[in-house]
Amino acid sequence: MINFEYLENNLDNLRVKYLAAQPFPHLVIDNFCDEEKLIKAYNSIPELNNKSRDYAFANNKFEKSNYKELCPELEELHSELLSERFNKILSFITAKNIFVDPKNHGGGLHQGKKNSFLDMHLDFNYHPINKNWYRELNLLLYLNKDWKTEYKGGLRIKDLRTEEETEIGVPFNRLIIQQCAPYTLHGYDMTNFPENRYRTSIATYAYQIHKRHIEEPRTTDWFPKENASFFKKQLAKNYNFLVQTKNKFFGSGTAKNQ
Repeated sequence: MINFEYLENNLDNLRVKYLAAQPFPHLVIDNFCDEEKLIKAYNSIPELNNKSRDYAFANNKFEKSNYKELCPELEELHSELLSERFNKILSFITAKNIFVDPKNHGGGLHQGKKNSFLDMHLDFNYHPINKNWYRELNLLLYLNKDWKTEYKGGLRIKDLRTEEETEIGVPFNRLIIQQCAPYTLHGYDMTNFPENRYRTSIATYAYQIHKRHIEEPRTTDWFPKENASFFKKQLAKNYNFLVQTKNKFFGSGTAKNQ
């Protein structure tokens, strides 16, 4: 399913592109999967109805964690993303010893419907169950057939240290590998897709094992727009405390999402 030969024949070039990218390390890989198989996978995806847990900072965003059950092609993709072969490629590109989460906690199939958006944010840093796993990468595979810039929904990434920002298109069969760090903001603006077409992606996360915590464990940190409501701004300001309090009594929603 994954075009392993292309990746393995271009490792040095991919590493340089990732490490040298601005505003922070990231990498765009087109034709990541076998096109014919990915089209079959795309055609098997139904309209989702499980609303994202990010509902306070997102609009019309839905998800399915166990996407591999939809068709054999997605099961194959899931298996290859978790493989040792792919972990070795990621480790070489990033120059770090990292691995994809075998349970894919918090990941899965994401679908943005009409007027979907996702506010800029920093992802949680340490794994909700394996407390010494540090989140190093977001792997985002886009399934937007015949995507055009006017459909919007491109991935916005911004360095919180420098305020430098860029936007990356999200066409079909494009993988974006994005560094996760305490300054790697990302999100997307309100979409303008045609009727019955959705902003679709598969999200997977990769980790490094830390002997000790280098950061205070956090949940997602949100950065709503300046014109956001007072309520949303206050919720963003206190979100980490509220989620950690909720997790203490009811458990982590991310940990339950496999």
